[in-house]
Amino acid sequence: MRALLEQIEELDGNEVYGRVVGARGLMVEVAGPLHAMSVGARVTVEAPGHPIPCEVVGFSGGHALLMPFAPLEGVRRGCRAVVSQVRAAVRPTDAWLGRVVDAMGRPIDGKGPLPSGPLPYPFKAPPPAAHARRRVGPPIDLGVRALNTFVTCCHGQRMGIFAGSGVGKSVLLSMMARNVVADVSVIGLVGERGREVQEFLQDDLGEVGLARSVVVVATSDEPALMRRQAAYLTLSIAEYFRDQAKQVLLLMDSVTRFAIAQREIGLATGEPPTAKGYTPTVFAELPRLLERAGPGAGEGSITGIFTVLVEGDDHNEPIADAVRSILDGHIVMERQIAERGRYPAINVLKSVSRSMPKSANPDYLDVLSRARKVMATYADMEELIRLGAYRPGSSAEVDEAIGFHQPLEAFLGQYKTESTGLLDGYQQLEQILSAPGAPPPGTPAGAKA
Repeated sequence: MRALLEQIEELDGNEVYGRVVGARGLMVEVAGPLHAMSVGARVTVEAPGHPIPCEVVGFSGGHALLMPFAPLEGVRRGCRAVVSQVRAAVRPTDAWLGRVVDAMGRPIDGKGPLPSGPLPYPFKAPPPAAHARRRVGPPIDLGVRALNTFVTCCHGQRMGIFAGSGVGKSVLLSMMARNVVADVSVIGLVGERGREVQEFLQDDLGEVGLARSVVVVATSDEPALMRRQAAYLTLSIAEYFRDQAKQVLLLMDSVTRFAIAQREIGLATGEPPTAKGYTPTVFAELPRLLERAGPGAGEGSITGIFTVLVEGDDHNEPIADAVRSILDGHIVMERQIAERGRYPAINVLKSVSRSMPKSANPDYLDVLSRARKVMATYADMEELIRLGAYRPGSSAEVDEAIGFHQPLEAFLGQYKTESTGLLDGYQQLEQILSAPGAPPPGTPAGAKA
């Protein structure tokens, strides 16, 4: 009955419309009943031969400013702009699993129409109230050794993957989508290259991964409003499954392209540019989007993994800084590691999970601490070792780090078709550090075991 009443309320009673009085760049100006338009309202511009859905993004003088969800070809002065009374929402169901949709929730996989669920989920929903949220749950098995052991993540935690282009972010996401121990995966490809979508679905995600996933796609050639909408829709679908008391893994590639889309919208509406040209609304919208992930008020939770495309491999650029301050940890991928042929190219020394050490298995905390110390020692002396300037025997700690370097590098590397559970990862790491001839934990530098 509640769903029926909501559908009745969404029926348009009277048709309200204005007229297009101007179009420049990405913006359409409409004159008419401004009292019936509000920021975020949906308006359909009736261009000759095809309607163009738009959204009200602001006002200037006596005109409403609209951004289109489709190209503006064919729009001319005097076209009708019909104001819709329907809320900007989507109605997902469990039948959406295994499907690929666009930013409006329309199927694009050729498998027929999508059924509509009984309740609408708004595209721009507020995050759950802080005092009503549950705490993060137990550790989540992502299937990736380097993450499970050194950057352990919990159900309901939000993590960022920070990397430059071509370092392997999409492949790492596909490994998680296939191997994660969760009920549902919701994947948002925001501003993705059109050529890579089918490759991701067929090669990286595969039939098994797709069967328990919903994929939202907005390619880089689509209007800025569609790219931003894809991020909102991804969260809305994840919130539906969370409310079904399911453990949801949300993967979004990438937050940077969401920020770029919001920058385009802000500049078109006349906002002043700030750092790297990003407008103030970019830094206001980022927390509103990212805070929607996390534990819910009920049993369900959304574990969010968001990629950040750092410009010029600068991990301190504005979007990376803003996202890092909002999320519950960060995973750093480096081009230098990828160039050495080790994938995934995760720098575990620069990666942090804010739920650790509580999220890690307490039986293996000493093993993790020792492994980090060994890797840090090698990183400090790496340049001297590669140049041949270090003389073996000068330091027991450095000798130990050199001896463990290759086994640890092999441990951190992983084929994309391979999966390692949480306990298996800890045990493998313990076996490496307890190899014959290895000094016991806590042995002082220069001492003999």
